Amino acid sequence: MSSQEIESKVRELRELQALIEEAQAEAETLKDTIKAAMGDKDSIQAGEYHITWKAVTSSRIDTAALKKALPDVAQAFTRETTTRRFCVA
Repeated sequence: MSSQEIESKVRELRELQALIEEAQAEAETLKDTIKAAMGDKDSIQAGEYHITWKAVTSSRIDTAALKKALPDVAQAFTRETTTRRFCVA
């Protein structure tokens, strides 16, 4: 693929990414409007749609605190992974 073809693909990619970001922002606005209408209710029925907005509690390990308090244990359970990051600047 030539440099010009790649440039054209990147331009198209950027345009699509801009459309996606715009659509995601619009979706977030709609979600916020629905949440505001729900108030403190966990769920509502709107025609054929059942909408829930519930609190979810999760537990996570504070790796920074673990490394500080028990560095040997933290290192024993640390797994390193390698990925490739795609970036267009």
